[in-house]
Amino acid sequence: MNPTPKLIVRTALFLALAVVFPIVFHQFGMGGRIFLPMHIPVLLAGFISGPISGMIIGLLAPALSFALTGMPPGYAVPLMTLELSLYGLTAGLFYYRLRLNIYIALLLSLVVGRIGFAVGLLVLGMFLELPYGVKTYFSVAVVTGLPGIAAQLAFIPPIVAAIMRRERK
Repeated sequence: MNPTPKLIVRTALFLALAVVFPIVFHQFGMGGRIFLPMHIPVLLAGFISGPISGMIIGLLAPALSFALTGMPPGYAVPLMTLELSLYGLTAGLFYYRLRLNIYIALLLSLVVGRIGFAVGLLVLGMFLELPYGVKTYFSVAVVTGLPGIAAQLAFIPPIVAAIMRRERK
């Protein structure tokens, strides 16, 4: 697949949004670990621009955001890179390749990304010899972000549907 100018521009736009959204959320006192603002543009990119675009944004956004704004914290960059790249990739694959319903594709993408985050956290914890068990790692990966997950489920499908309707016109 050759990238079209439209795909390149959309990918750049979603990458910029992945850096800007956390800044906006933090200005209103809405913590990133709770509301997951960087996740929204990555997931939208996967659904709207496809799995490769979503994965690229997931790979680049955490490091770029850290370099420009200091967010997320340095220790979280590798974990978020793993998680977000899985989000973008699987959102596009489930939606475009498997033709799943957007809600099912989104739920599955969230599960895969969160499992990636939890496994990454578990592996990192083993290297740092942290005194936590598997249950704690999976709890941190899911429970803290429940408000953000709820927001993603509420807002992403209607946004994707609206953009897809507009594209068909």
